[in-house]
Amino acid sequence: MNYDTFFDTPIILEDALVRLEPLEEKHYDLLLPVAMHKMLWEFTGAKVNSEADYKRYFDTALLEKKNKKAYPFAYFNKQTGQYVGCTRYGNIDFPNKRIEIGWTWLDPSLHGKGFNKHCKFLLLSYGFEQLQLNRIELKTSHLNLRSQKAMRKIGAVQEGTLRRHSINEDGLVRDTMYFSFIAEEWPEIKETIFKDLG
Repeated sequence: MNYDTFFDTPIILEDALVRLEPLEEKHYDLLLPVAMHKMLWEFTGAKVNSEADYKRYFDTALLEKKNKKAYPFAYFNKQTGQYVGCTRYGNIDFPNKRIEIGWTWLDPSLHGKGFNKHCKFLLLSYGFEQLQLNRIELKTSHLNLRSQKAMRKIGAVQEGTLRRHSINEDGLVRDTMYFSFIAEEWPEIKETIFKDLG
């Protein structure tokens, strides 16, 4: 795998339900209504309470891609023809063949409906099968029980909690729970947990 061209490659991941496409300026207005759901930001480090907050968050995502720190995606729901959320490959460490999936937010109407499972499958498949990674990480607040449950449900292994790990934009000190997938486990997870998608 030639990682040198990763950030310059338009990565589009899709199946019958969802398309993940590189986040661009054109997505700003399309995703704004989704981003204004305050419940999406309850447990996140970034807090979006206004369009100004959202613009800062959106611009940061694009800047991180420009600076080769992250690769953000927009979620497109093929069934409704609407953009419904966002996610990122972040904390990218190609020398150690490691990446994180995170900064994910999705229209609340799709929570618990399996949409995010499709997205995670596409991101994990690309990470392990195309990028040839050794490890894919996920993390969440110790308070975000829904996120923790979702991570376990798709086969992520809980590794531990980093206590007083970070400070959210609202000043709350957060303990961060780490989960991961590793390459050796991926074939079995793909054939069991994601068997209906592959």
